[in-house]
Amino acid sequence: MDLRLTLILAAAALALTVFAGWRGARPWDPSQKVRMAPWRFIMVMSGAALVLLLIHVGALLGVPQRPV
Repeated sequence: MDLRLTLILAAAALALTVFAGWRGARPWDPSQKVRMAPWRFIMVMSGAALVLLLIHVGALLGVPQRPV
């Protein structure tokens, strides 16, 4: 993956993380029958994807890696 695509995916993951965090923090409305999307789980998964993408951006930019 090139840098441009990685940054686009990271921005999309950030937007999804923020949106899912906002939706997951809203109080449950009992007048609606069921919640169709597990917003907290979506927030955690997109946040994890964002962390991995940021690590990949660092590798593409030449940030030194820790020796194994």
